[in-house]
Amino acid sequence: MHLTSPSSPRPQRVRLPRYAAIAGGAALLFGLLLTLVDHHWGPLARLDQGWTGGLHDVARGHAAWTASLLTMTALGGPTAMRILLALAAAWLWAIGARTLAGWTAAQAVVGWAAHRAAAALIARPRPSFADPVAHAAGPAFPSGHATASAITTAALVALVWPRAPRSGRIAACALAAGATVLIGFTRVALGVHWPSDILGGWFLAVAVLGSTTVVVELLRPGALSRDVRRVDWRTRPRVQSVLASTVPFPELPPPGKLHGEFEASDSDPR
Repeated sequence: MHLTSPSSPRPQRVRLPRYAAIAGGAALLFGLLLTLVDHHWGPLARLDQGWTGGLHDVARGHAAWTASLLTMTALGGPTAMRILLALAAAWLWAIGARTLAGWTAAQAVVGWAAHRAAAALIARPRPSFADPVAHAAGPAFPSGHATASAITTAALVALVWPRAPRSGRIAACALAAGATVLIGFTRVALGVHWPSDILGGWFLAVAVLGSTTVVVELLRPGALSRDVRRVDWRTRPRVQSVLASTVPFPELPPPGKLHGEFEASDSDPR
């Protein structure tokens, strides 16, 4: 999911049906999965028990592996993910991209509220072992780690997308997907979640991202796109300054033209 591109200011409203469809589809899949979990559907229950039991046996027999899982799951916890979103929102607010800052902060708040509400629906018990390698409190479905990590990584990718080249976008998406999958895997491997809990967290995250974007755009049409261009405008001089310092003899425009460009930038209504 990306918001817009500063070089191609296509109206955000054009993408609203797409975002609404993504949010609705993810919510539908989440509801279906929740129903299967609540009714203890046999094939899903066997898959959950097989994966969780097998991975927990591996963790129980390898202390170093378990320690690495505990470290990764701590770094990717909901609190750490929300701190990342809060820092991004604070920076956006500081440079004047207020709607984009609100959108970023809303991902953390709405994601937390949606997870709490969903977890209370069926209060699914967590896996139980005689000799557990890790402990976690609260209902199992959906996974809070999976929900928070998917929301955070997707939101951060959406923020860097407009300024990144094609290679940067591919790298950002690969890094975000890898981190999200890895965090989800640690929860199952440590025996504190079922695989369907992780899948449910991912579905819920997509629903939150899509629905939040639609609501913000309906309340403030075009504001997200304008803020993306504002971020581009506010950060471009610094980026160009760094790039210019690496060139021995940069080719500068005539002083009068350069002065005129600065005046135009200062009067930019965006």
